[in-house]
Amino acid sequence: MTRRALVTGAGGFIGSHLVTYLRSRGWWVRGADLKRPEFGDSDADDFVLGDLREPDACRRACEGVTEVYALAADMGGMGFISKDPATILRNNALINLHTIEAARLAGASRYFLASSACVYPEHVQTTPDVRPLRESDAFPAGPQDSYGWEKLMAERLGVYYAEQYGMDVRIARYHNVYGPNGTYDGGREKAPAALCRKVAEAPPGGDVEIWGDGRQTRSFCYVDDCVEGTYRLMRSDHAEPVNIGSDRLVTIDDLAALVMTAAGRDDVRLRHVSGPQGVRGRNSDNTLVHEVLGWTPEIPLEEGLRVTYRWIADQAAARRGVPAQTALA
Repeated sequence: MTRRALVTGAGGFIGSHLVTYLRSRGWWVRGADLKRPEFGDSDADDFVLGDLREPDACRRACEGVTEVYALAADMGGMGFISKDPATILRNNALINLHTIEAARLAGASRYFLASSACVYPEHVQTTPDVRPLRESDAFPAGPQDSYGWEKLMAERLGVYYAEQYGMDVRIARYHNVYGPNGTYDGGREKAPAALCRKVAEAPPGGDVEIWGDGRQTRSFCYVDDCVEGTYRLMRSDHAEPVNIGSDRLVTIDDLAALVMTAAGRDDVRLRHVSGPQGVRGRNSDNTLVHEVLGWTPEIPLEEGLRVTYRWIADQAAARRGVPAQTALA
């Protein structure tokens, strides 16, 4: 019997990587999104272009599949999340409500929700040397922004669908996923991609802007680790939310320094400016994911940033009409 999966958000960063991964594992894959991938063709066997805020689009996407990977979301980095809270909550709530109901009606046997570390309460993320976040820390609830609230609501929706309808639901809380083929400009990019672009485009002796004092901390998970952990979780019997992220905590200044090293650029300086920063510190506690999957993310930040920088530098150079080898010199 052919294994048939749907990946929503397949036109986006993680979704496009997940489609490729599932195909390599022998799955027939349908992608669904408002748009196809921006930086290359989709590897999906079938692709549904549609607005997943609409029930009919979700039903078309779920038709005939046995598993659903729900990654579609209206989201971006802090610059985007801090500006449009009502739009984010409304759009993503509609996507999640209609997707899981369409999956139920289609008889999908298993459902994956891509949740986020943004579900964790703001009050436990107030210092740069933050304690790693355990899955149990999500309650009492108190996310910082609407993106965290809608992801927490989507998690509860999955729990209730499992209870009421017997749907097999898996939930991963992603921590700051980065890598090639993701948005790197335009306002929705996240910190690693933004820094790679800024370093690539900085003139000799130029500046790279950092929002805030640069001492805010995060952990960053390379996209290949993210999709591997996602698939392992879907094949497991664990039904509670699980962190998928690195447990290596770095400051944003440290991240910028690693990007400059990957670029071979010691001629640029950091300049700190005002701007949205999110929580002061966030790190992943990987105890549970190691217990239930026998696995934790493996790709070092330095290695992931080398690949990511190389890709973004090439993209930025092509946009400016500069040979790629010049951008990487």
